[in-house]
Amino acid sequence: MLTAKDIMTPDIITLSPDLEIGLAAKYLLEKRINGAPVVDASGSLVGILCQSDLIATQKKLSLPSLFTLLDGFIPLRSAKQIESEFKKIAALTVAQAMTKTPTTVTLDTPIDEIATLMVEKGFHTLPVLDKGALVGVIGKEDVLKTLTST
Repeated sequence: MLTAKDIMTPDIITLSPDLEIGLAAKYLLEKRINGAPVVDASGSLVGILCQSDLIATQKKLSLPSLFTLLDGFIPLRSAKQIESEFKKIAALTVAQAMTKTPTTVTLDTPIDEIATLMVEKGFHTLPVLDKGALVGVIGKEDVLKTLTST
């Protein structure tokens, strides 16, 4: 069975946490990639920025729905969720818009597990780690390419 090391892209395009959002969007579009790992100055993985994170910066802030109980108002969303959404909308840098602590896979992760993560969790870009070090990335196209090989 194929594993992450068989299908990953080892030439990793990464972003810096302090990169401006507009430049990050331009970079993803120019490179024709859905997302990129975010690494700090020491090369450690600190997050991932995907096109969906960038699109979230353009959405309207949705007000929480409320219901009343014993003359009190109870929000259906937590204050933490609302704050997180607001921070994404107001993001100016990659660090403010990225998904922190992204889901990762290892070199030996089987392709069926990778595909399951992508489908069930909606992930389109998965960083590949080997002993904690970023060694590759797997995108939707990497998985699709396995269908065309004969």
